[in-house]
Amino acid sequence: MAFDSLTDRLTGIFNNLRGKGRLTEQDVRTALREVRLALLEADVNFRVVKRFIATVEDRAIGQDVMSGLNPAQMVIKIVNEEMISLMGSETTEITLRPGGEPTVLMMVGLQGAGKTTTAAKIAGKFRQKGRKPLLVALDVYRPAAIKQLQVNGEKLGIEVYAPKGNEAPARIAREAMAYAEKNHHNLVILDTAGRLQIDKDMMKELEEIKKAVPVTETLLVVDAMTGQEAVNVSKTFDAKVGVDGVILTKLDGDTRGGAALSIRAVTGKPILYVGMGEKLSDLEQFYPDRMAGRILGMGDVLTLIDKAQEALDKEDEEKAREMTGHLRKGKFDFNDYLASMEQMHKMGGLSSVLSMMPGMGISRDQLEGAIDEKQLKRTEAIILSMTPKERANPKLLTPQRKFRIAKGSGNSVADVNRFIKQFNQMQQMMKQMGGGRKGRRRGGSPFGGLGGPGGMFGSKRGGFPF
Repeated sequence: MAFDSLTDRLTGIFNNLRGKGRLTEQDVRTALREVRLALLEADVNFRVVKRFIATVEDRAIGQDVMSGLNPAQMVIKIVNEEMISLMGSETTEITLRPGGEPTVLMMVGLQGAGKTTTAAKIAGKFRQKGRKPLLVALDVYRPAAIKQLQVNGEKLGIEVYAPKGNEAPARIAREAMAYAEKNHHNLVILDTAGRLQIDKDMMKELEEIKKAVPVTETLLVVDAMTGQEAVNVSKTFDAKVGVDGVILTKLDGDTRGGAALSIRAVTGKPILYVGMGEKLSDLEQFYPDRMAGRILGMGDVLTLIDKAQEALDKEDEEKAREMTGHLRKGKFDFNDYLASMEQMHKMGGLSSVLSMMPGMGISRDQLEGAIDEKQLKRTEAIILSMTPKERANPKLLTPQRKFRIAKGSGNSVADVNRFIKQFNQMQQMMKQMGGGRKGRRRGGSPFGGLGGPGGMFGSKRGGFPF
């Protein structure tokens, strides 16, 4: 995520505070100086940082905090609360018109911000909520944009209204509205043209579209990788055509991410969604409290639950219930393991899931160093090279069968034997836990040696904190 570096810095600062026990005013001021530098390095607007640090310091250096039982935890709590306030405190939803009256969303932004893909993502989100969306291609200057919207619409099963000839965007928008009303579309998403820079022609065109059709909300799409420029673009668009909300894209990339902490404070416009990947499902509702939790290394279990609910269908839920029963009885087989990996992939992979878990106590670099995604794929290849009977009954795996599996999966026989041994250990562990006995020794991992080098769960180092 864009805030990984910031999270690592803040985690280190707060760990130092926790280690001091009682805090002095100098301890707090020293820590906040480091927080200020971390925020500036994350490309947060310097005026926003100045106000933020001043507010936190005023609250933190008080008698109630300094004399409390856990002053370090109180300081962290204040930082968390002020960060939530900075990003808007409350989640803002897109306004939808009631009944069958069409809601019109106009997507605006610079070229390359991800506007066309985001338009499709939003259409997909609201179709899941029962709306009948229509995507409208208004970027008449870039044929690739029209084709891109049509391809994305086809993937999602959402209709796309494209220009039939060399028409002005405002006229296309009017025709699309008539088509939407005739065909009972109650959500119209206008994908307007972007430019490499803001110019008068661009703004004039957007104004003409807003005059031609009853736009419900104007949504600005900005690239988080542009840092402070994203904030400047937001201010300019709002001044010229009016903006109701902002969508940040590419927040999953290796960026400093300061725009997410600055936009609301500088422009007063709420962040509605954040783009967290290239897939058409990789669009998350923006929750200030959840984002603050992620930034401060506190995890984001609620978003993890949301992702699980979206990714797992009824069939997956039945598999999960069946798998739970197998675990309790110690009958967890290779089919169950494969199903669990498939569900993990749907939720963004093991690294993505663990990054949202609170209390992991490890940095981004440690997380990346601990998980070997290639090893996970090799493990899956071993299982996929088995027959259905072998997956259900590992006792069938004779040396000859193991040789065939190793050859089919591109592994050595030693790799196959190691995996099977670790799997048997896990089965025994689950059986013990299901029987009410202690499933592990003090300080051990609940998955025993499965997190060791070349282990089932892809750990590079010995012992991964499952």
